[in-house]
Amino acid sequence: MNRVRVSHTSAVSAVILVSLLVGACPAPAQTDGLIASPEPDWPQWRGPRRDGVSDEKGLLSEWPQDGPERLWTIDGLGKGWSSPIIVHNRLYITGDVGEDLVISAFALDGTPVWRTTNGAYWKNPYPGGRACCAFSEGRLYNMNAHGRVACLDAASGQELWAVDVLERFEGKNITWAMSECLLVDGGNVIVTPGGKQALMAALDKRTGETVWTTPPLEDDVVSHSSPILLRYAGHRQIVNCSAVHGFGVDADTGELLWTVPVRNRYGTNVSTPVYNSGRVFFMTPYDSLGRQYRLAANGAGVDATLTWDTFIDAVTGCAVLVDGILYAAGYAKPKWWFGFDWDTGQTKYEMKDFTTGAAIYADGRLYILDEQGNVGLIRPAAHRLEIVGRFSLTSERVRDAWAHPVLLDGRLYLRYHDMLSCYDVRQP
Repeated sequence: MNRVRVSHTSAVSAVILVSLLVGACPAPAQTDGLIASPEPDWPQWRGPRRDGVSDEKGLLSEWPQDGPERLWTIDGLGKGWSSPIIVHNRLYITGDVGEDLVISAFALDGTPVWRTTNGAYWKNPYPGGRACCAFSEGRLYNMNAHGRVACLDAASGQELWAVDVLERFEGKNITWAMSECLLVDGGNVIVTPGGKQALMAALDKRTGETVWTTPPLEDDVVSHSSPILLRYAGHRQIVNCSAVHGFGVDADTGELLWTVPVRNRYGTNVSTPVYNSGRVFFMTPYDSLGRQYRLAANGAGVDATLTWDTFIDAVTGCAVLVDGILYAAGYAKPKWWFGFDWDTGQTKYEMKDFTTGAAIYADGRLYILDEQGNVGLIRPAAHRLEIVGRFSLTSERVRDAWAHPVLLDGRLYLRYHDMLSCYDVRQP
């Protein structure tokens, strides 16, 4: 029998050759679309992709007459509209208590873990905590109503650093206060100060130092919306709104790539942009239009061209895109729910049973919390939005139940000001 002997040197050379050949092969193309947080669970505003869509299955297809089973309620959060985030069996939420913005941590059975503050409360029109937290690598990030960005140790609540972004970037606050839910992208915390020194900025998430800035836009200031992170044409973008512009910036450099007009009579843009298949949707309030724009890479940058607009507006909620249908509620007129074809803008659904509010989507159903505190489980059917469950979150007569629902591990979390309730929505 002939035997082949391979020397150590030859073996090493072969390994190197294989490695070089593998390295020479192009890496698989990264898919365009929203970029999810690398953290588990519900680590930021509106979920892993910031789109209000959950991938969970095995949930109740309809609710009992009085709604799903309530597991617990927490009182004493403080006034506000921020939603919880949930990571590693801990829930984090904010609220105005006394003269402070308070950040609280709870176990998932509602047991308190720690409580700390992030500067002063908002005492002007519509007092209450606004922005929710974001989680990354054992740290929490939150911006208060005055533009104070704080980094906390998630285990203890200890403040590690803080930055006043309005002061640093020469910005000014707005009528109903800064409300941006911070985006963590890799080693950066993204903020939109809208000041004389920066439209958008990236802060080092370990130190708070400035990494990059996007130059300001003339006659523009910050608004209330929160950004999304996406990949388009092989490049990462951050998309958000100011008071006057919808815009996209290069996520790595802060370079301004494109802008579109989103002006309204109060300069109040609240809703997070929606992205899918190279198109971005902005929803502006107060009798303004919802507008979809198509992105097109032009070599030197990106063009954004209007594809359609619609009458829909919003000031408290965001749109949810599922299976080619964009679900959203109007605010000024009409003040109820619609479903629009993503490709054409054509109205596919109309539902007047709930007023304006916020929604998320999971397992074939919309979960709606309207501003009057009514909760709905909605099934999109062939020609209508079918109500398959409903109850009231509060017995009070209210018009400011503005917090967005959160759904994780078969539990639905709903907030009304000082109170957070947890409901079991799993199939038995």
